[in-house]
Amino acid sequence: MVKFPEQDSTDTEPNSFAKSRKTSKYAKVFSTSCLALVLLGVAYLAVTFTQVWWQSTRDEVREVDAIVVLGAAQWDGVPSPVLEARLQHALDLYDAGVAPFIVTTGSKQVGDRFTEAYAGLTYLLERSVPESAILVVIDGSNTFQSLSATSNVLERAEIGDRVLLVSDPYHALRAKEVAREVGLKPWFSPTQLDSSFSQLFRETIGTSVGRVIGFRRASTLSE
Repeated sequence: MVKFPEQDSTDTEPNSFAKSRKTSKYAKVFSTSCLALVLLGVAYLAVTFTQVWWQSTRDEVREVDAIVVLGAAQWDGVPSPVLEARLQHALDLYDAGVAPFIVTTGSKQVGDRFTEAYAGLTYLLERSVPESAILVVIDGSNTFQSLSATSNVLERAEIGDRVLLVSDPYHALRAKEVAREVGLKPWFSPTQLDSSFSQLFRETIGTSVGRVIGFRRASTLSE
């Protein structure tokens, strides 16, 4: 009977040990990389949140070509309290000689009879602002679309691209960065309404995403 030599188990042990060490090394690199990405993401959000909060505390009033009121809810042609606060602030700025024009923006929701921009127009007309000093921009259901349309209107009217944006404080940073992307030179003057943590955090997410993929593309994510 022919006997085959037994394989020495010691020959396979080094190979198995080497493979185990190699796998463990890759797993460690992968986990370290994931942790680094998570920490980087958290740091990025923390920095952006700080920027959103800081910008919400700034009032950058100066003479510009036009005051742009960002839209908010209206109730059958009557501005909601949020929209009214924005319109009144824009009116105060106009009366102070900050700009010769006020731009009202905002479309309407399904079922509405009036647009946010039209509600702004009637509010200002009732307070003796001449119609020739008001530009109504009804195109756009979000900040990017409204400011893009505003940029086109100002360019066609040859009014200029220096604008003072009026909205709630938490909206400041993203609105300014969107305005720059569509070709405007923006400053921001906030209303006196308070900004909650949830509003600041939501703006942080929106700003963070927009900075990475562009605000035009980011605006389609909410549609």
